[in-house]
Amino acid sequence: MNNLTNKRQNNEINKQNRIIREQIEALAEPEYQVFTSRLLPGVSNIIGVRLPILRKMVKEIVKGDWRTYLEYASDESFEEIMLQGMVIGYVKHSLYEIIPYIAKFVEKIDNWSVCDSFCCGLKITKECREDMWDFLKPYFHKQGEFEVRFGVVMLLNYYLEEEYIEPVCKIFDEIEHDGYYVKMAVAWTISIYYVHFPEAIEGYLRNNKLDEFTYKKTLQKICESRAVDHKKKEQIRELKRYH
Repeated sequence: MNNLTNKRQNNEINKQNRIIREQIEALAEPEYQVFTSRLLPGVSNIIGVRLPILRKMVKEIVKGDWRTYLEYASDESFEEIMLQGMVIGYVKHSLYEIIPYIAKFVEKIDNWSVCDSFCCGLKITKECREDMWDFLKPYFHKQGEFEVRFGVVMLLNYYLEEEYIEPVCKIFDEIEHDGYYVKMAVAWTISIYYVHFPEAIEGYLRNNKLDEFTYKKTLQKICESRAVDHKKKEQIRELKRYH
């Protein structure tokens, strides 16, 4: 009886995955596939479906047994993985219940687009910043490039507050990962912090432990920002000699 039940369950899971894959393929746009592929070099499993369309699919998935979906969902395509991240962000449950799904999903991330979209969707963080902060701490010392980037982008999305400036800068000084997408995320995040807290971040930039690449990229991003006036950009350019 158990074997029969398991067989039926597997058939249902395979059916759901097949239906989702067929929906994605039917909604694909060849031109968008080419466009997305150019933005994500090295990612070869892109079908070419726009994110707003995937979000509509998410709303249908969460109406059903989303837990079983997440446990057995297919990872064959970029869109199928992106869809899982969106489902985790969309379900309305406590952080305690969602955390295991977050942790499992982060292990699947292999590009900046899935990473950043996933972080953006985890709006539950706004309701429980301290608990999420504790969850994020180990990620800044992980070996995986996108595990670390996940932590950094979460700081950008949910901890852009004056009270977090000091601990966030301390984290940046402690990150030792050499991955390009980690360094770019750190530079991007610091530049946004600068827009909101210029004096505090300028002080940090005068005395930090960032590697040369990340430091220069940070200054570059600040100077490229339309939210920073000409005078402040000149001050930032002068900081090149302090590192």
